[in-house]
Amino acid sequence: MESKKTKLTISGGPKKSFKDIDSLNNQGKKTVIINKQPSKSLGKSKTFKGSGYKSPSPSFKKGANYKSNIKMSNSNLGISDFEKRKLAEQRATKKFKSDDDKDKKSKSSSKKRDVKLTVSRALSDEIETRERSLASVKRARQKELKNINKVDNNEEQKRIKRNINIPEAITVRELANKMAEQSSNVIKHLFGMGVTVTINQTLAADTAEYLVKEFGHNPIREEKAEEIIKKIKDSRTENLKSRAPIITVMGHVDHGKTSVLDVLRSTNIVSGEFGGITQHIGAYQIKSGNNDLTFIDTPGHAAFTEMRARGSKLTDIVVLVVAADDGVKPQTIESIKHAKAAKVPIVVAINKCDLSDADPKKIKNQLLEHELIAEDLSGDTLMVEISAKTKLNLDKLLEAITLQAEILDLKTDFDSKATGIVLESKIDIGRGPVANIIVTSGTLKKGDFFVSGIKWGKIRAIINDKGTNIDQAIPSTPVEILGINGAAKSGDDFIVLDNEKEAKNLSENRAEENKNFKNPLSFATQESAFSNNSSKDLNLIIKSDVHGSSEAIKNAINHIKHDEVKPKIILADIGMVTETDVTLAKASKAVLIAFNVKPSKEAKKLAEEENIKISSYNIIYEVLDFVKKSMSGLLAPDIQENITGTAQILEIFKVSGAGKVAGSKVTEGEILANSSVRIIRDGAIIYTGKIATLFREKNQVKQVDIGQECGIALKDYMDFQKNDTIEAFNVTSTERSI
Repeated sequence: MESKKTKLTISGGPKKSFKDIDSLNNQGKKTVIINKQPSKSLGKSKTFKGSGYKSPSPSFKKGANYKSNIKMSNSNLGISDFEKRKLAEQRATKKFKSDDDKDKKSKSSSKKRDVKLTVSRALSDEIETRERSLASVKRARQKELKNINKVDNNEEQKRIKRNINIPEAITVRELANKMAEQSSNVIKHLFGMGVTVTINQTLAADTAEYLVKEFGHNPIREEKAEEIIKKIKDSRTENLKSRAPIITVMGHVDHGKTSVLDVLRSTNIVSGEFGGITQHIGAYQIKSGNNDLTFIDTPGHAAFTEMRARGSKLTDIVVLVVAADDGVKPQTIESIKHAKAAKVPIVVAINKCDLSDADPKKIKNQLLEHELIAEDLSGDTLMVEISAKTKLNLDKLLEAITLQAEILDLKTDFDSKATGIVLESKIDIGRGPVANIIVTSGTLKKGDFFVSGIKWGKIRAIINDKGTNIDQAIPSTPVEILGINGAAKSGDDFIVLDNEKEAKNLSENRAEENKNFKNPLSFATQESAFSNNSSKDLNLIIKSDVHGSSEAIKNAINHIKHDEVKPKIILADIGMVTETDVTLAKASKAVLIAFNVKPSKEAKKLAEEENIKISSYNIIYEVLDFVKKSMSGLLAPDIQENITGTAQILEIFKVSGAGKVAGSKVTEGEILANSSVRIIRDGAIIYTGKIATLFREKNQVKQVDIGQECGIALKDYMDFQKNDTIEAFNVTSTERSI
């Protein structure tokens, strides 16, 4: 069947004929062309293509957007074909009406809501859209505000109360993070308390606890690491067995402490020490009959006071070595004090009795002043006259030590996990960090997890004093261990724990506690804020072979005092000098000291490029002398001013080539051509400079004596006046030393 093409003219006026279509178009009318596809079935869709026209139909509201092509289903049985066609025509015209009134609608469309036309809405009565009233907008805003307030209230109600663990020291940042609070709020709260802090400053535990309560949380004071260790030690069962005594050898420099041990061990350790003095703590085990004796050799130099102190804390018996020809010296007295403070018995070994000028009785009398009374003088102190050189009475010395150990009846637990003391530590090339320890209780085994100070690790190897690898070490055994994660500090305790997690946590707790000493919370006073601290600092970087030496050098340097300059150690570490050390020395303008270590090739090359000197030393005396010399270089020299003569200006002349010249008469001393001078007017100094030219009767001269007249021309100054005084002087400077 052929399709029929029908043209309809729709208007609000009287019905027009098809013939009038052209005239309608000329009058501005729009036409709608409907393509009708005849079909036997009502379910087939009919497509309407409209060119559009204006319709006065009140059923559609202005501003609605509709599609020009609408496909409608004829499945709705209650609507006739004519009604459907009519409805389609009306909706198609809305599109074109919207295009014609586009400018008008742009102003009003913002006040109305757009509604998407669907087929279901098109066939329903809900075609019109409503404009949103101001009251509706107001109600919506009020509802939104109400919801926001409700959320805020819920957040306040849901505020979490946390349990905050408080260590002995904690920074403001860390405390804020634990409380889930902003650091600025914590700082503001402290400021309100009258405390000014920064985000990285450390707070004491009491202050932190108060802040936690103020912010509505529950503070929990953490147990100190030392308390944890004490509990661990106390919880261990005691299976007591006799152990070897630990003997510390003390005394003054060069009194023969190490020589005595050399003979007992049949070794030659002195030759291995620079300058013939002991600068490290050494530990050795000696067999005396059926008994084992553990000896600790400590340095006698004053710089190693703390090392000796650690030895006395560890020891069971102190062997005090005194040279028979030298007598009691300062370090001897110091060693006695350490031993008494540690409450350990003393065995006196009077050495060098083979010398002709040896006087053991004199030594015994000197020791009486320090409450050490020999047995032959009705006392209880064992004293043995020996000679390390001739091996005189060394067996008697061992007998006296063994006897003293039997009296003490030393026992400890062998079956528990090991504890001990770190004697020394170093970084060995190829092996990494190495620690020398003495096991004080329990049995140390390979594979044990341990903590030493803030360091921790797992035992990879155990080496005894003879250099032999062993699988375990019993109490009183000095050993060298590998497996620590860094250089341990001399004097730190050593404790074996159950597992890696426990060791790591304890190490972290100790490190956290140590922050309190690195960054304490301090308060500025008016006096300190306005004080003029003009002292200079000598920055030092110290690298040494072992931790004990590094510590000893630090202590010795810190005892060097001066009002104008002070040493400042910015780094004291062990191991070779690296590129990092050189870079740090350059950045901080520090003096780089290498003690018993060498710089790496890279560090040496970088130091040469950056013109940084690496000062290497093997003896501590030399280090101290170098530091004193370097400090002296920072001292301002002594400046002395000597007045050589004065002159009075009588007249002012102009001389070609010299400008204004002061005609003067020398009243005191003499005026030299190279002298520094100052112009004094009415008692005030108005100029200080140098003489440019000195004239005498129009001739240049080098000197004018008292009573003579002369002409004086100055550098960069010509504002002379009559009766001004010219004072000549010279300055001498003298270097100062500490």
